[in-house]
Amino acid sequence: MSTSTPEAVKKLLENMQTDLRSLSMECKKKFPPVKEAAESGIVKIKTIAARNTDILASLKENSSEVVQPFLMGCGTKEPKITQLCLAAVQRLMTHEVVSEAAAGNIINMLWQLMENGLEELKLLQTVLVLLTTNTVVHDEILSKAIVLCFRLHFTKDNITNNTAAATVRQVVTVVFERMVAEDERFKGIVEQPTPVQGNTNRRSVSTLRPSAKDAYMLFQDLCQLVNADAPYWLVGMTEMTRTFGLELLESVLNDFPGVFLQHQEFSFLLKERVCPLVIKLFSPNIKFRQGSSSAASPAPVEKPYFPICMRLLRVVSVLIKHFYSLLVTECEIFLSLLVKFLDGEKPQWLRAVAVESVHRLCVQPHLLRSFCQSYDMKQHSTKVFRDIVNALGSFIQSLFIVPNTGNPAATNAPAGGSGAQAAAQGGPGAGGQGGSLITQAAFEYRGTWIPLMTVSVQGSAKATYLEMLDKVEPPSIPEGYAMSVAFSALLDLVRGITSMIERELAKEEEEVAVRREANPDQNAQAEPEAHLVWEEMVSACWCGLLAALSLLLDASTDETATESILKAELTMASLCGRLGLVTPRDAFITAICKASLPPHYALTVLSSNATNLNNKAYSIQGQTVQIISPSSESHQQVVAVGQPLTVQPQGTVVLTAKNIQCMRTLLNLAHCHGAVLGTSWQLVLATLQHLVWILGLKPGVGGALKPGRAVEGPSTVLTTAVMTDLPFISNILSRLFESSQYLDDVSLHHLINALCSLSLEAMEMAYGTNKEPSLFAVAKLLETGLVNMDRIEILWRPLAGHLLEKVCQHPNARMREWGAEAVTALIKAGLAYKHNPPLAQNQRLQLLLLNPLKELSNVLHADIRQKQLESVLQILQSQGDSLGPGWPLVLGVIGAIRNDQGESLIRTAFQCLQLVVTDFLPTMPCMCLQIVVDVAGSFGLQNQELNISLTSIGLLWNISDYFFQRGEAITQDLEREEAALQKQAREKGEPLNRPFHPAPPFDCLWLCLYAKLGQLCVDPRPAVRKSAGQTMFSTIAAHGTLLQQSTWHIVVWKVLFHLLDCVRKSSTTADKEKIESGGGNILIHHSRDTAEKQWAETWVLTLAGVARIFNTRRYLLQQLGDFFKAWEVLLDHIQSAALSKNNEVSLAALKSFQEILQIGTPVKDSAMPTEALALAVMGVPPVLIDPLSASGPGRHLLRSDSMLERLTRYNGAELQAPPQGEESALEDAALWWSAWNTWYRTGTDSTRPPSGGTGTDRPSFVPSQPFLTALVQIVPALYQHIETGFSMEDLRKLGVILHGAVSIPISSDASPFILPSYTEAVLTSLQEAVLTALDVLQKAICVGPESLQVMYPAIFEQLLLFVEFSCKPPQYGKLETKHVANAKYNQIQLFTPAEWVALNYVPFAERSLEVVVDQYQKTACHKAVINEKVLQNIIKTLRMPLGLKYACPSESTWKLAVSSLLKVLSIGLPVARQHASSGMFETMWPELANAFEDFLFTKSTPPDNVSIQEFQKNEAIDVEVVQLISTEILPFANFIPKDFVGQIMTMLNKGSIHSQSSSFTEAEIDVRMREEFSKVCFETLLQFSFSNKVSTPQEGYISRMALSVLLKRSQDVLRRYVDDERLSGRCPLPRQQVTEIIFVLKAISTLMDSLKKTQPENVDGTTWAQVIALYPTLVECITCSSSEVSSALKEALGPFKDFMQPPVSRVQNGES
Repeated sequence: MSTSTPEAVKKLLENMQTDLRSLSMECKKKFPPVKEAAESGIVKIKTIAARNTDILASLKENSSEVVQPFLMGCGTKEPKITQLCLAAVQRLMTHEVVSEAAAGNIINMLWQLMENGLEELKLLQTVLVLLTTNTVVHDEILSKAIVLCFRLHFTKDNITNNTAAATVRQVVTVVFERMVAEDERFKGIVEQPTPVQGNTNRRSVSTLRPSAKDAYMLFQDLCQLVNADAPYWLVGMTEMTRTFGLELLESVLNDFPGVFLQHQEFSFLLKERVCPLVIKLFSPNIKFRQGSSSAASPAPVEKPYFPICMRLLRVVSVLIKHFYSLLVTECEIFLSLLVKFLDGEKPQWLRAVAVESVHRLCVQPHLLRSFCQSYDMKQHSTKVFRDIVNALGSFIQSLFIVPNTGNPAATNAPAGGSGAQAAAQGGPGAGGQGGSLITQAAFEYRGTWIPLMTVSVQGSAKATYLEMLDKVEPPSIPEGYAMSVAFSALLDLVRGITSMIERELAKEEEEVAVRREANPDQNAQAEPEAHLVWEEMVSACWCGLLAALSLLLDASTDETATESILKAELTMASLCGRLGLVTPRDAFITAICKASLPPHYALTVLSSNATNLNNKAYSIQGQTVQIISPSSESHQQVVAVGQPLTVQPQGTVVLTAKNIQCMRTLLNLAHCHGAVLGTSWQLVLATLQHLVWILGLKPGVGGALKPGRAVEGPSTVLTTAVMTDLPFISNILSRLFESSQYLDDVSLHHLINALCSLSLEAMEMAYGTNKEPSLFAVAKLLETGLVNMDRIEILWRPLAGHLLEKVCQHPNARMREWGAEAVTALIKAGLAYKHNPPLAQNQRLQLLLLNPLKELSNVLHADIRQKQLESVLQILQSQGDSLGPGWPLVLGVIGAIRNDQGESLIRTAFQCLQLVVTDFLPTMPCMCLQIVVDVAGSFGLQNQELNISLTSIGLLWNISDYFFQRGEAITQDLEREEAALQKQAREKGEPLNRPFHPAPPFDCLWLCLYAKLGQLCVDPRPAVRKSAGQTMFSTIAAHGTLLQQSTWHIVVWKVLFHLLDCVRKSSTTADKEKIESGGGNILIHHSRDTAEKQWAETWVLTLAGVARIFNTRRYLLQQLGDFFKAWEVLLDHIQSAALSKNNEVSLAALKSFQEILQIGTPVKDSAMPTEALALAVMGVPPVLIDPLSASGPGRHLLRSDSMLERLTRYNGAELQAPPQGEESALEDAALWWSAWNTWYRTGTDSTRPPSGGTGTDRPSFVPSQPFLTALVQIVPALYQHIETGFSMEDLRKLGVILHGAVSIPISSDASPFILPSYTEAVLTSLQEAVLTALDVLQKAICVGPESLQVMYPAIFEQLLLFVEFSCKPPQYGKLETKHVANAKYNQIQLFTPAEWVALNYVPFAERSLEVVVDQYQKTACHKAVINEKVLQNIIKTLRMPLGLKYACPSESTWKLAVSSLLKVLSIGLPVARQHASSGMFETMWPELANAFEDFLFTKSTPPDNVSIQEFQKNEAIDVEVVQLISTEILPFANFIPKDFVGQIMTMLNKGSIHSQSSSFTEAEIDVRMREEFSKVCFETLLQFSFSNKVSTPQEGYISRMALSVLLKRSQDVLRRYVDDERLSGRCPLPRQQVTEIIFVLKAISTLMDSLKKTQPENVDGTTWAQVIALYPTLVECITCSSSEVSSALKEALGPFKDFMQPPVSRVQNGES
């Protein structure tokens, strides 16, 4: 309630009256004057109240009088009265109704009371009320009031003392508050300051206003008093303590800094009085050294006094805090002192309060900044700021190193250890052995255990010992207190500095940005001034901070403390980074890194950095601050055990919870401050890599690290605590690299470079071991790349370069695998990313991204290539449509296969290719089609996987189809490209470099395709060759129509003939070794079991293909100009193939030969497809229309219209039918004669028998029957074309070859396939062919001109040669052949060397014979036939089978020979007779006679098993011959030479005497005797002997000679019989002898009959004599016992009766 309201005033008046009444009552008896005064006072008050409106003002005017009664009351010294009066006075004061005079009186009255020691507390209260309620008290009165309070402070009563102290404090405050209020009032008025006079001790205070003057005087006196000098103003002071004085000074300085800063007078006091005073008072502390004995020093040293020292430090703190700007030099001294007080030699309490003072400074960053500016940045000044920080550091170190002597524990410590250790052993920090003990936060280092207390709230320096104002003795400092304060100070220092600088930095950046916006042209710069200060601050403090923090971090056992330390290091590192101070930044980061790793962990990046720091040992006043390396003895909870990441395995290492905590800080640093890390990324990442390794985190998809077990087994042990942390850690790790997208380009490069060098290091380690490598760097490179896809260009080169050149080439498989994973993942992501502009418009970027894919092909490791190809497959599947200019690269990758790469790789690559061919041909630029062909070809050529080679050939076929269907579009595209390329080439002045250049681009595409197929056709693997060959010829056939004429020239010479050359070369040099099996368990057919045989198949295919092309495309090829040359080359190939030592090849060559000979055979209309008809209308020869082009294998390729269009498009040149006329006929003839020459050379070489060697040597090669057959079968076709020029010489050549061909034997193991069986008499196809060939010739001669007919004899000659084969198989060189029937042919002996079997030539010879007969019948009269003695030759030839008769290889032969002879003679003899005179047949007759002789009296005996019927048939044949003689020869004896007739007679004679064969059995004898034959001979003989038409004496001679021979022979037989009969006695004679005698007897009877019929003059006398001479012998035979003989004898003797005539006389006889 306000004191001026009417109610208050009324109340005041009432109270005053009441007080006065009470006073008058009390003093009524003892003190009348007082009573009166009181009563008059009542009246006075009433009067005032009645007269005045402003009662309070008038009360104040009259206050002296109003107060008087009360003062008098106090004078009574009666307690009760005094109390009443003081209360009343106070009431007046509170209502501010006391004037200055009254106040003076009151003070004087109080002074008296004080001197009398009365009501001391009331006094103090009154003074306080008086001074606080108004400002009437000034100058001396004020000073008196103050002195009064001081004096009460020094009474004996404690309560009074304390109250007085409090009052003094309040009063001092009031004095200064009045001054502040006064300044406020005069604020606006500018005064003319009076000039300052000389620098005297007592400066003139005349310039000061009243309140200011009071304050000045008071402060000045306080200084005097503390300095133990007499006061100037506070007169009447009796005693004073320094402690109290210092407290007062401190409170004034602290509460009213403005006063001293605004008023020069006060500033002067500070400088001149306070500072010297403080310095003076400090001196005992400075000089004092703990433990130095006073005896040793000359003068006794004053001991430091805790109360004063502590208060001095408080004063200093205030001075520094508020008046630093005024007292720069003084503060330098104070700060240096503070630093000294932290020395280990100072008493423990002094160090504690000093540390508290330092802490107070540390929470004022702006102050610290000023220190730095004022001292550290000045040249010759103490580096105060640095010293403070270093002192703190040293202080903390000393606590660990020096025993805590200030600690009472030390005195009781056992002799062996320091107090700290003793405490540690009992203290809770000793590993918590108690189990139930809660671990207290503490630091522990090398056995020294220091507990950590909570000393103040973060950011405020709440001191403990600086506040102990009541303590006189130094307190005992609890263990760990000083450490705790120092620790807080450090943290506050870091926090303050960093937040201040960062705030200012942020503000500055903002301003710069604003300025930039305002005028973007100017490059707005920050002021360098501020930066210099910040940098200096950091430079000054970082070493000390780092030393202290590292030590604390190592020693910390409390998670929270550790967290704080790490945060401090982290903020410092980040700040240094922002300021660009590399060394301190790296140092802080190194410290965190080291703390993350297990103790003594060898990590080169860190140790090299640490050595740099260790070399800079920082000296602080002679004490060294060492950067401390972590020690391993901390009592930390172990959370993980793992393998160190080193080259040699070194057991395990242990990670503690603290390591993990540090790791999290490290992650935090990298995550939040990545942009300022720069080169220290290397440190950070290296450490993280090692930690990740120890924790066993392994990279997963996309490079994120996941907890995974190490390959090396259970070396990694993780507690559950850390297990729960791992996902978090791996998450932060990932986020850390994700946040790289927010880094600027430079920082990003730093990060990438760091990762690369880290990766290099990991690779170094992984060399030469199969240990699991560290994949951290690679995984993180991948992750970084993936998140920075939007600016991939700037980091692509270093990133891809490193992964490609280093990682993917690494010998360690796991390392490589990840390198490849990273490269391919980045490429895939890069292609899939939605770039701006899109990739399609940014070709450079696309090629940049794809290039590493190509580079991977240079890596030799299969796993890398596998990865590469898998990613190509994925790229094709996802981005195939948009590859555009990237196609060559992609195709290059697919095609970069080598044979050493293993089949799985090739299979993957091939999948890619299949995908390309099936899906992407239409989307790729046409320029790439050639690459596709090359790539497909290279898959065909690889030799790892046969199926792929074959499938790739299929792909080539598909590609060719694609070319065919899209021909027009491709042509246009390619021509456009070609034009562009030519333009470029012209500009550069170079020729256009393209395979098959002059050909048009589309044709070149085809040529590339053919060239590739051509390469495949000579692949080492037979299946590939076969498939490629078929495909190549099919494509040429199906799509060849698209090629231009000039291109065909290239096809023929560069593709087809080149291919033939290669195949021929390979085939002739192929290996003849047997191939056991075709890889795996495939059995190989015996016809393909050597490389040579396999090549043979290829040769066959190729030759056939080329021949077919020549056949079907002949009209087109003939336009080319050098067709004849090509034809010659082709024939040469056919010849060399035909002469190859391989049956298959040679046979096929002939097939091809046959094919090209059928060229130009007209196609029947009915057989032509409609298209062909359409073309025929255009004049396109039907041959052009290959059956394939009409409908290819399984696909209808052409619609007729498109075919027509294409054909008409190509100028129609090749479509014209070949020109008619002489020229072409000549040209054709040349072609055919060339073919004939080839045939002749082939035939000659293949049928020439081998020379040299004995019969046992196996010949190197014998042509096969099918080959020879084919060779011969060519003749008729070829002959048609060359008959006009065919000469005798040619015929002779032909004959030689035919003869040679037929003479060639076959091996016994092949004979069953050529001959159906041994018994059947059939011709082989070869023999058929030979006869056919001759037949064709003969027919041609027949209808041909005269000139041709001279060839007849030659043909006969040839045939007769063949006839001879029936008895004398031809020889083939010196080869031993067996007759086919004797050949050992049995399956069991399959593996014995085959014998050579001469074929069964009988059927052939017989057929030849038939042909001869047939032909002779037609041509016997021909002049040439007569002249060339054909008949003689025939007979001569037949002599052999006729002579051999039963000895012939086949029975049919001699029978056929006889019948043929008969036929020929029946035609030939008349001709011979006709020309007898010409002598043409002279030589024939002896031949004929010999032939009869040889046949009728053969030396061979019939085989035993001949049946009687058979024998009779044979006899009939003999009879037939004799009949021929009797009908055709003997009757014309006059035309026939005599010798011949003689020979015939002798023969008949011989035949007429029965000649027996000894081999007959008894029963058969009569049949076997050729009785019929003998009879006919005899009859013929007799017929011609006794014919009455004797024309020449010659004939008579013949018959006479014949008869005498006959008779002599009979005589001999009879005689022998008679003798034998006599000797044999009763035994019958042998059957045959009986038969013989019977025959002779029969012959005799026949002879007798004949003689009877003959003219007697024809019979010679000697004949008669011989006949009669027989008679006695016959008579002797009568005694024979055989009835048969008897009956024959009867017949023989009967005719002799005609000779029984009576004898005639000699005379008669003589006459006659």
